[in-house]
Amino acid sequence: MTRPPLPPFDRASALIKVRAAEDVWNSRDPIKVAAAYTPDTVWRNRSEFLNGRAEVEAFLTRKWQAERDYRLIKELWSFDGARIAVRFAYEAQGPDGQWFRAYGNENWEFAADGLMAVRRASINDLPIAESDRLFRWPLGPRAESHPGLSDLGL
Repeated sequence: MTRPPLPPFDRASALIKVRAAEDVWNSRDPIKVAAAYTPDTVWRNRSEFLNGRAEVEAFLTRKWQAERDYRLIKELWSFDGARIAVRFAYEAQGPDGQWFRAYGNENWEFAADGLMAVRRASINDLPIAESDRLFRWPLGPRAESHPGLSDLGL
């Protein structure tokens, strides 16, 4: 099985890969998201280190149980060969009801079949008021008409 577009990436294929990742993460479906990664994927997410799809699925299940109304925007930062760097922001409501916006950067490395083999994410959270939310589309993929990170000044 392959997951196009495949490396090496050009700008057009890197943009497609980034939007596909954003869309699947906005599904908030841990099994669907984990399927985009190699069976032996290696992750660093904040201070957690994960190995393999089973750990990714468990992590994402915990994440989306705690982060309600999750909405994410990713933006291409750079690409080269089988690697893509993105910046992102997401908004969610924590278990205590506090809204927050998380800002981060991810470095991705892809296998020849187009599955992500390595994901390294650095993320910082900022508490926000509900009135300060910027990501207000219905749950699921972001509408094409919704502004991206640069358009929003983030």
